[in-house]
Amino acid sequence: MATPIDDARIVSLSAVTFATHDMARAVGFYQALGFRIVHGGANEAFTSFGLGDSYLNITSETHGPISWWGRIIFYVSDVDAFYRKVKALGIEPQFSPRDAPWNERYFHLTDPDGHELSFARPL
Repeated sequence: MATPIDDARIVSLSAVTFATHDMARAVGFYQALGFRIVHGGANEAFTSFGLGDSYLNITSETHGPISWWGRIIFYVSDVDAFYRKVKALGIEPQFSPRDAPWNERYFHLTDPDGHELSFARPL
């Protein structure tokens, strides 16, 4: 008999997030390419551009050189079940699942090479 943990699976790529020191410049660049803002903007710390069912996110990093490459966001069938699955595999996420103001439930973990992975589902 399948358990909820067995049914927890990745269903799609939701977003890629890049870091910038200059949000206004980054927003202008992507808008010039035809990207549509769905959250944030030139004067915000975080901006999302809609790309069909996916997103390109820009986050503002204000301290020192940008050493953080970004984040890949995967949509999963059930965030809490996938979190339990990850924990059962001995992987320690950065935090437990939480609801975000941009209407997703999510958690992050870091892969063995330091890449940040986020697992989410729209609320």
